[in-house]
Amino acid sequence: MSNLRNTSSKPRPRERDRPTLKTIAKLTGLAVPTVSRALSDAPDIGISTKERVRAVAKEIGYQRDRAAVRLRTGKTNVLALVMGANKDVMNQTAQLISSIAAEIRGSAYHMVVLPYFEDEAPIDPIRYVVETASADGVILNRITPNDPRVSYLREHGFPFVTHGRTEDCHLDPHFDFDNAEYARVAVEELAKRGRKHILLIAPVQDQSYAGHMIEGCRLACDRQGLQFTLLEGGSSDMESFDVARPVTSALGASPTIDGIVCGSPSAAIGATLAAEKLGKVLGESIDIAGKEAIPFLEAFRQEMIIVHEDVGEAGAFMARALVKSIDDPNAEPMQKVVAPSEVDKSMKRDI
Repeated sequence: MSNLRNTSSKPRPRERDRPTLKTIAKLTGLAVPTVSRALSDAPDIGISTKERVRAVAKEIGYQRDRAAVRLRTGKTNVLALVMGANKDVMNQTAQLISSIAAEIRGSAYHMVVLPYFEDEAPIDPIRYVVETASADGVILNRITPNDPRVSYLREHGFPFVTHGRTEDCHLDPHFDFDNAEYARVAVEELAKRGRKHILLIAPVQDQSYAGHMIEGCRLACDRQGLQFTLLEGGSSDMESFDVARPVTSALGASPTIDGIVCGSPSAAIGATLAAEKLGKVLGESIDIAGKEAIPFLEAFRQEMIIVHEDVGEAGAFMARALVKSIDDPNAEPMQKVVAPSEVDKSMKRDI
């Protein structure tokens, strides 16, 4: 006699036991096509109807059959957030994910996050998504002026939105923080504090926003009559202790440096560590400006000049822009560049 257990007799959930579109239609008094379109966030369905349908669907535990939707429409209803996995970017990931998720909440869309690491080609996850049709569109960051990922997506007619700008960004949906303007704001604040020689800790220079920040800082220093130095041997993408070493060298080689503009929180912390190691006092013999998405730098040093970058706004906007590109490919691309004048220039709070 066989010892194999016959598993074919195990009870399985029956199709009729699961909530369906017909179930929701019966409970709401709506037609099945109306229920389907409400759950798909169709623009011709009223907000109150969508809310009523979603409330009933949630109450009875309805789950869309995504495989069936894909067979019927060719869509996955998935948005892919493709992110570099370096530390400074990952510090922003939670806010991006949260804001994107909040924006698409209650819609037909879901999100997946695809990280890539420094030893991987940034285009690899993009090729994977396109070739497997595993998402309807992608959100990209760490944009370069002539980004091959953007060219690839354009060639394949695949919807996308960028967190940053290419040289021909007018063609595509994008959201960006104006880093040239950030550098200007920072330099002008340093000039008000009497600083004469500015050191910039820029991002890795193949990225678009690095070029914006360098150009903005250079021009602002020229206008203010300040000396400008670009940090060599380090970038704002580095860990704090790693960036502290080239900053220490720069301060030792140029003792007149009395103001530092930083492209990331880790750079601002590293610059502070380097300056204090050499006996400089923040707010007295040297000033440091940094930008951040998550409030932290003021708690680290209250004397620091801080500009806030609203990553939450970025995520929400990019989600809307990508969904629009998917649902209406012929529409004008949504684009927005936010300047520091539109956000807090100081995070000072009473403690």
